[in-house]
Order: sequence, then C-alpha cells, then structure tokens
Amino acid sequence: MQPITPATDRRADFAPARKSRPMTKSTKPASTKTRPARRAAGAKTRSPEATRQDIIAVATREFAQNGLSGARVDEIAAKTGSSKRMIYYYFGDKDGLYLAVLEDAYRRVRTTEAQLDIEHLRPADALRKLVEFTFDHHHSNEAFIRLVMIENIHHGDYLARSKTIQELNVSAIGELERIYQRGLQQGVFRKGLTAIELHWQISALCFFNVSNRATFSQIFRVDLTSKKAVAALRAQVVEMVLRNVLKAPG
Repeated sequence: MQPITPATDRRADFAPARKSRPMTKSTKPASTKTRPARRAAGAKTRSPEATRQDIIAVATREFAQNGLSGARVDEIAAKTGSSKRMIYYYFGDKDGLYLAVLEDAYRRVRTTEAQLDIEHLRPADALRKLVEFTFDHHHSNEAFIRLVMIENIHHGDYLARSKTIQELNVSAIGELERIYQRGLQQGVFRKGLTAIELHWQISALCFFNVSNRATFSQIFRVDLTSKKAVAALRAQVVEMVLRNVLKAPG
C-alpha cells in the first residue's frame, strides 16, 4: 500500500497528527486472553473447597464414563480450568482422586437418605419409603451405579482403604436394623432376617434396574427406560421386599 500524500488526499494537510499511546492492559484486545486462561484465572478466585468440589464433580463423570484406567487427569484438569499440579495438591495422585470420588458418591446418598424422616412411620411404611428412595436414587444417579460397578472390577480394593465409606454405610445398616426391630416388636415382620440381608436384597433389586437395563432391553427388545416401565418396576421392587419381610397372615 502506497502512503497517502497531499497529491492524493489534501485533507491530510489539515488532519491533526494523532499521538500514539502505548498499549496498556485496559487497551489490549479482549481476544488476546484465551478461554482456558479465563477459567484458570477464575479458579484462583474460588475458595479451596469450591475448587476441590468442582474437580470431584468433573472427575466423577470421567471415572464413571471411562473407568479408573481410562480416565485422564489431563482431561479432568482441562475441564475444570485447573492443572494436574493443583489436582495432585488436593488429592495426592490419580488413585487419591478416584477414592475421593467414591467417598463423595457414598456421602451424597447416605446424607440424603438420613433426611427421610421415617422414624415416626409404621415399620412397613418406613421400609416402603426406604426402598422407594433407594430405587429413585439409583435410577437418577447412573454415575453412582457405574462407579460401584467399576470398584467391583477392582475387587473393592480402593473402597477397602476408606474408613469414611465404611463409617457412612454403618448408618444405612443402623436405620434398617431399627425398622426391622420395631416390626418384630409389633408383630408385623417375620423373624430370621438381618439388616445386612435386607440391605443386600434392596440394593440388588434397585441396582440391577440400572446396571443391566441396557443389556436386558436389547436382549428382550423391551424399553425399560419409559416412565411406565420404571413406575411398574418400582412398585414391584417395593412389593417384593415387603412380601419377604412381612409376617405371613395366620
């Protein structure tokens, strides 16, 4: 491009000269700052606990989708706008992050379960509400089911390292034990069962509904994800548990 001269544009003779200003932070184009940089800057302003919970939330999806070996810390760091170094600072290593994800998953289900407020209900109604909660939780939290499946692939090795998970599940067994004992005292539940057995049966029925619905639906060509199918299965699970626990008439 040729420079403008008076011969080509006489207005240049009268245009005041513009003083050039050095570029400051306020005058730099916004495009020079990339999105990852914005996220990283935002992560620095969050509280440590908020950052930790954000990492756990993303890691939960990654581990549930890809398993322990398939999940990548680089990917988790990128999706949280953090860094591998920050993740290792909070969790030690990849195994530590996976264990934190497991603990968080169990903590969430047990915390919500503790809020059911079923102590005042009749034993059968309390048991019914507990089974319905378990069914609904598992149906709505496929990531939890997948994490438990993955941990079973690892023979429960990581779960065994966590005192937190073991302590959390004591409350679940304790609640069932109290319901069962009240039912025995009132003569509505049959003898010979334990809280562990009841927990196993409830978990088995509610867990299978999520863990195997894809293969079951393909094999038998049925849709087990429709509202009608889910409602029917939910009612049947509750009935099966109650039939097993209730004392037979006469």
